Amino acid sequence: MTPASGRMRKHSLVIAGHSTSISLESAFWDALRELAQERGVSVAALVAEIDAERGEANLSSALRVRLLEHYREKATQP
Repeated sequence: MTPASGRMRKHSLVIAGHSTSISLESAFWDALRELAQERGVSVAALVAEIDAERGEANLSSALRVRLLEHYREKATQP
């Protein structure tokens, strides 16, 4: 991990018709963009999907967990 990948970055997005700001480390923003591109959706659409599924969890935490799950799953595929 480089010092830059751990640096917090804040982005504003419109999710379900309302504006929100999300703070994530640079490495997670990069991973979020990669996953969105892989799925053929925008980052905002991917965040909206995770937001709708997160229940009571903090949105930033839900994003980190979803990305971790994605890459863990990817690592176990042949």
